[in-house]
Amino acid sequence: MTPGSRHPHGPAPQSLRSDAERNRERIIAAARKVFARDGLGASMASVAREAGVGIATMFRRFPTKEELVAAVFADRMDAYADAVAVALDDPDPWHGFVGYIETASAMQAADQGFADVLTTSFPTAKALEVRRNEAYEGMVRLIDRAKAAGRLREDFDPSDLVLIHMANAGVVNATGEAAPDAWRRVVALFIQSFEAPARGPLPASPEHDALHRAMLRTNPADPTTPEPDTTG
Repeated sequence: MTPGSRHPHGPAPQSLRSDAERNRERIIAAARKVFARDGLGASMASVAREAGVGIATMFRRFPTKEELVAAVFADRMDAYADAVAVALDDPDPWHGFVGYIETASAMQAADQGFADVLTTSFPTAKALEVRRNEAYEGMVRLIDRAKAAGRLREDFDPSDLVLIHMANAGVVNATGEAAPDAWRRVVALFIQSFEAPARGPLPASPEHDALHRAMLRTNPADPTTPEPDTTG
């Protein structure tokens, strides 16, 4: 065959691979836009429409929504874990703790999809969950350092950080473009309530397993099933 000639039985394998990769990148870019705007509740069909591909093409590239979420938010989860590392490097434990909360909350406010990712568990997205667990372990050390410095109230629990993310995601989703900076006041109120000395006792924190089940329940199911592909 001469360069550029057609394969006798259809497109050459290299052409098929190139088309598949272009579709994959197009889908990821579309999902990033749709999830940032509408959160993880957006359907796979809406992502396919944004990408200009058929739903069957979508499911060939990403058989489940979790796989798509993992591909879209891998870099953001890396940045989130990096924020914890930066906080741990801060010589002032309280400043590092506050800086982490503000950074993570700002990441949620900038991307509604990521606001949902931080409050949702994706058991089959192994790489995403590994990074989440690494960040969580760093946060536990961060909490211990801030308590040892006498700046963080003693009854603060690591699960409180998950609750902060859940609360901030709710504020971000509820206020949207109408009051885009409302989350800043809520986060400031949280931070001031955490500082020692405590003004009063807190109710018991939720059990770890119960909170994990809550994060699993917030994983948005997508009932869309593949349909005949008419656009490639």
